[in-house]
Amino acid sequence: MDSAISQISCGKKSVPWFGVRNFARNLIEELETARAERDEAFRLLDQLGALPILQLEARKAKLATEVEEQCLQMLHQRTEAEAALATVKKELHDARSAIVQTEDVALLQEAGIYHYRHPLTDAVAFEKALEELQNQIKEMNRKDGGAILAATNWTVNNSVVEGRKMVRDFSKLMLRAFNAEADNLVRGLKPYRLEAALQRLEKVAETIERLGRTMNIRISPQYLHLRGQELELTADFLQKQAEHKELERQERERLRDERKAQQEMERERARLEKERQHYANALSALVERGDEAGIERLRAQLEDVDRAIEDVDYRAANVRAGYVYVISNIGSFGERMIKVGMTRRLDPAERIRELSDASVPFNFDIHALFFSKDAVAIENAMHERLANVRVNVVNTRREFFHATPAEAKAHLSALTGELLEFEEVAEALEYRQGLKAIAAAA
Repeated sequence: MDSAISQISCGKKSVPWFGVRNFARNLIEELETARAERDEAFRLLDQLGALPILQLEARKAKLATEVEEQCLQMLHQRTEAEAALATVKKELHDARSAIVQTEDVALLQEAGIYHYRHPLTDAVAFEKALEELQNQIKEMNRKDGGAILAATNWTVNNSVVEGRKMVRDFSKLMLRAFNAEADNLVRGLKPYRLEAALQRLEKVAETIERLGRTMNIRISPQYLHLRGQELELTADFLQKQAEHKELERQERERLRDERKAQQEMERERARLEKERQHYANALSALVERGDEAGIERLRAQLEDVDRAIEDVDYRAANVRAGYVYVISNIGSFGERMIKVGMTRRLDPAERIRELSDASVPFNFDIHALFFSKDAVAIENAMHERLANVRVNVVNTRREFFHATPAEAKAHLSALTGELLEFEEVAEALEYRQGLKAIAAAA
């Protein structure tokens, strides 16, 4: 290249051509880098939402519209859900209203102390009242007796007579259905199921009224009330009958124990009389021989026998005399349950052995046997002191209490003074041996 153009003038300085070229290249590179940084900045700003104001406003309006639509949709869905829930609740309420609980297990769980509906004294009185009520029911079931009500202006083929006949036939059919349900409730009634039976009877009457609405067929309120009274009286009668049976069973058990006690006393008196006769014969022989030492010894033995005979005669004559006992059965009932009772038997342990029959898996253990001339009063006092821990609060003749032998000992000591003998720890031999056998086999 010509030397004249190998340099270029830049102001007062002259710059070589290749220097200008390098300068331009660097400038272009810096420009490209700046553009790339600008594009990257715009991209980041776009991601961060730093868009032009018009675009931001447009996006804001669009988002607001979408949010409003979502809110409206959610509100609509909530309204539909609430309506569906209300419908389900109503259906559930209607279903529960239509269902009458009749299962024995559920009813027994809610069973309380039975309360009589009618103030009668015994089962005979309830039976008589029930018979009179059933006669009233029969009268209302006669023609035009008022058990069922129906329309009187029904016509069939423009015939009032045919209409009345149809209504009468349907009324009989409905009444028979109602009576069948009521009779089944009476036959299968148990006192604790009375409320469920009354509800069932009302539901049957409502069903008949609903099915017979076109002819206005329905069970009369008076007849429904009579059948309800029948259920109440039946429940009262069954409950009173059960109570009488329980009292009779307990009285039979008491008489059986009394009879056994009397037989024991008679046998014991006969034995003592025979023994006394032996001593009297021996005493006569010693008197004839003049054996003074033997005579004194036999007279002392005769006095012991006479006192024993007097004791037996006293026990036989005094029905309140006997033994108060405290027993337990930890294998059957646990460590915090005792039985407090009394017996007139000469051998009270015999009575305890009878209680340890096949109805319990283990024998009872005796903690105390206390003889008293008024054992009945001691027993009643013990029951009163332990009333707040009685196991069976309905049948007070069941003499079991949630208490320990030590607690019973404290009550007995307060009532009778110092106890001569009391076993606080139950032997429970078979129960403890069984525990050891189970532990050894494990």
